[in-house]
Amino acid sequence: MANKGPLKTMGNTAGQDGKSKALGLALDQIEKQFGKGSIMKLGESHHADVETMSTGSISLDLALGGGIPKGRVVEVYGPESSGKTTLTLHAIAEIQKNGGTAAFIDAEHALDPSYAKRIGVDTENLLLSQPDNGEQALEIVETLVRSNAVDLIVVDSVAALVPRAEIEGDMGDSLPGLQARLMSQALRKLTGVISRSNATVIFINQIRMKIGVMFGNPETTTGGNALKFYASVRMDIRRIGQIKQAESIIGNRTRVKVVKNKVAPPFREAEFDIMYNEGISRAGDVLDLAAARDIVEKAGAWYAYNDAKIGQGREAAKTFLLENPAVMDELADKIRAMELAKSQPAPAKEPKEAVDAKAAPKVDAKVAVPADTDKKPEAESSTESVAKASAKKV
Repeated sequence: MANKGPLKTMGNTAGQDGKSKALGLALDQIEKQFGKGSIMKLGESHHADVETMSTGSISLDLALGGGIPKGRVVEVYGPESSGKTTLTLHAIAEIQKNGGTAAFIDAEHALDPSYAKRIGVDTENLLLSQPDNGEQALEIVETLVRSNAVDLIVVDSVAALVPRAEIEGDMGDSLPGLQARLMSQALRKLTGVISRSNATVIFINQIRMKIGVMFGNPETTTGGNALKFYASVRMDIRRIGQIKQAESIIGNRTRVKVVKNKVAPPFREAEFDIMYNEGISRAGDVLDLAAARDIVEKAGAWYAYNDAKIGQGREAAKTFLLENPAVMDELADKIRAMELAKSQPAPAKEPKEAVDAKAAPKVDAKVAVPADTDKKPEAESSTESVAKASAKKV
């Protein structure tokens, strides 16, 4: 019977060649119609780790896996006066320090320029828009993103993006789902453009209560579900306490939970101080992280660094760091170095079989060992010796 194996192999090879040729023609047609780079193999694309920008809080940067990702949609939501706008203004200040351009779409018409300046925002070069309706605001965002010249855009807030039909209608008109449709349409258009331009768009959002919810979380955000799906990062920011000095309240203790993260592990939390008229306290943030990692020693109420006491009580230690920014920068660098060392994977151990194979001597099976005629015969086995002795006796 004839062997059909080679014929099958030749048929498979011809089929693969035909598929490769057809795929090449299809790729050429796509690139001709939609432009070069519209489709490619993943290995040929310029794929790199997602770039990030700082939030102004080291603890939040660590919780996010490095910072806010570039070229993505981000949502920051929480109750009133929880620090949403303050957090985004710090992000604007950080991007400006690195030579970037930022824009603030003030749909709430409530931005305080003097407060932004105290936080560190370069208000002279900040692009500001106060649109009349939601469509105008989102069209401005799209134009800025398509320019490829703006690094960060903040929209404050989704709840204030009022559709044009609602503004032009009467006060009692019922227009259900209008804002949700507006956000859904806008995000469908914006997501791809944002990714290509490497700009980051942060949407600030408010919380509403679902009516009639008996079990589960009754809280929800405005603008429908589109933003929940399109956002790569979602942060829930809350006040968890007050900071007092004598009888006066001078700030809030704030917690941020990363409820969604497509570029790093989610569900991490960060806590920091937001001081009134100052913003996020970098000194308090660095002090807490350094104490948690034993870079700064804490004995009772005293804080010590390099065997030298830096303050009795947290506020005194924060004051020391504010007066000695070089020490604060040194602590921040040590914290980042420790986190970087943790994030790097450990070298993989070789399997035991591979180690044993390396240790064993190599034998070349192709080399024939010549017979040694002068070599004495090997010792006979005990069974053969007994058999020969019995034969001689017979």
